[in-house]
Amino acid sequence: MPLTSMTGFARADGESGTEAGLVRWHWELRSVNGKGLDVRFRLPSGFEGVEARLREELARHLKRGNVQATLTVDRVRGAAPLRVNQDALDAVLAALASLQQRIEVMPPRPEGILALKGVLETCETEEDEEGHAALEKLVLVSFSEAAASLARARGEEGRKLERILSDQVDEIERLTRQAAASPATGIEVIRTRLKAQVAELLGASPALSEERLAQEAALLATKADVREEIDRLIAHVAQARELFAGGEPAGRRLDFLTQEFNREANTLCSKAADVSLTRIGLELKAVIDQLREQIQNVE
Repeated sequence: MPLTSMTGFARADGESGTEAGLVRWHWELRSVNGKGLDVRFRLPSGFEGVEARLREELARHLKRGNVQATLTVDRVRGAAPLRVNQDALDAVLAALASLQQRIEVMPPRPEGILALKGVLETCETEEDEEGHAALEKLVLVSFSEAAASLARARGEEGRKLERILSDQVDEIERLTRQAAASPATGIEVIRTRLKAQVAELLGASPALSEERLAQEAALLATKADVREEIDRLIAHVAQARELFAGGEPAGRRLDFLTQEFNREANTLCSKAADVSLTRIGLELKAVIDQLREQIQNVE
């Protein structure tokens, strides 16, 4: 199983016909890197009660990342039924009867009376609790689809990211082996340099005791030998490849490993007494820094 990125985008749409009309909804999920799983929901009024279930569902698919989930709901009202407002109709008819007693007027047509404001009313069908609960269930199903789609998108991005990381680890290994093969790390070169440093030390302080001279020589030898750093770098390369192939979220461990890489590269540079070895150390630090930046996106 490849590594998974924390960067991704997904969407899901749905619709349902109800007595109150047609309801359409739209989910958008976006995720970026984060230390843990931090989710922010933007839900329309009336859907606040499903947030806990949404969080639980998302946690089934993702382990880390900052996620923003937005739900948009549109209601398309159907043709509402009409009813006659009896009170308004009675008032109109009473007014017409009173008017006919005073002046001669043509009898009113029924459609004319019904067209008067307030005589005909539309009956809006309100969504009941059962209908809203059914709608919530459908919206949750759509969210589950969107969460699974987001996980797939992050997986696809992770496969691309893994190729980049593998190339960078390969480059770290190449530079490390180049440092190991450098003439500056050879035993004879170190011995010659050590002799020169000890001679310089004796020239500066001829009265040094044998014990102090041995201590200084041991310290110089430790500073000159980079084989330990090279061995650690090679071990870190192997560990990185194991984490790539592990199939589990490895972002945190890889982030820690880049710190170890950087520590060994810094020590290599500080011990280098040769320009070519310093150059290799600086190239190592540059690649490790690029590796660290990319790993910030790994789940």
